[in-house]
Amino acid sequence: MDIRSAQQLAWDNKLAKGFNTTDVPLEFGLLTAEVGEAFTAWRGKLPDFGEELADVFLYLAALAEMNGVDLESEVERKLAKNRDRVYARDERGVLLRVEEAGEKGNR
Repeated sequence: MDIRSAQQLAWDNKLAKGFNTTDVPLEFGLLTAEVGEAFTAWRGKLPDFGEELADVFLYLAALAEMNGVDLESEVERKLAKNRDRVYARDERGVLLRVEEAGEKGNR
């Protein structure tokens, strides 16, 4: 399944069940709660960790739909941007971005 289809299915489910489709702050709160549940499942090595991650994705997809964001296109764009970034560790070992795409030779 592609991201665009999943986004539409998540939205269709919200509509069919009568879940929130207009209150963006509420949706961010619910997404945050789902991230907390995923962390708890991971920390406790619980068998539903994957399901909790799926919940996070579905809330995120619905939030994107609420705001007219094509999440698949945004993820593709961001992956390409991240691929072209260059990182180096500083003297403390912290990884820092040192170059963006298109910056080569411009420093």
